[in-house]
Amino acid sequence: MSKQKEKTSGIHKFWTVVGVILCIFLIPILVINCTLLFKGYTNSDEVPGIGGIVPMIVLTDSMYPEIQSGDLILCHTEDAEDVKVGDAIAFFDPAGNGSSVVTHRVVEITTDENGDLAWVTKGDANNTEDQAIVPAENLVGVYQHRFAKLGNVAMFMQTTQGLIICVVCPIILLIAYDMIRRKLYEKEKKKDTDALMAELEALRAEKSNKGN
Repeated sequence: MSKQKEKTSGIHKFWTVVGVILCIFLIPILVINCTLLFKGYTNSDEVPGIGGIVPMIVLTDSMYPEIQSGDLILCHTEDAEDVKVGDAIAFFDPAGNGSSVVTHRVVEITTDENGDLAWVTKGDANNTEDQAIVPAENLVGVYQHRFAKLGNVAMFMQTTQGLIICVVCPIILLIAYDMIRRKLYEKEKKKDTDALMAELEALRAEKSNKGN
């Protein structure tokens, strides 16, 4: 293989790797974001999730040190009857505006004034229990996993700058990668064709010289 061919092959491999990496990161992000946005618009009374997994961004340190401000956490939807003392749960805050979601730990299983299942909750970093008990119907999910400070990244992605950097730019790079890949392929194909034609011409000339 000539040096030029090796160089072209190396460039092609580089852009192939770049394209694969962009696809691995970009496509899941786009699918997840679009799914969550769609669910958020079609059912504004629920926290959007995928396959029973509800991602949420933590805004306070009330659960410090296990969960911290700026983290991205994943909660799994569970039946209210399966919630145990010690579980950290995400729930619509009964003392809030009806749409704010809090993640605190269950310290006691109780009932509300109607005799229905409810919980007493408390933030790990708080000195006192939450004043309002949490009705079972307010349950969003049970805390499962934490991704440190990834919530800050998710919040940045929701801004105009974040959308440009994390979505628009990767799409442009994908398009550029495809154009470069096609151009390299066509260039390589033309070189092979030209080389083949030159070889055929040489064979014809050699045959003609032998005939003379």
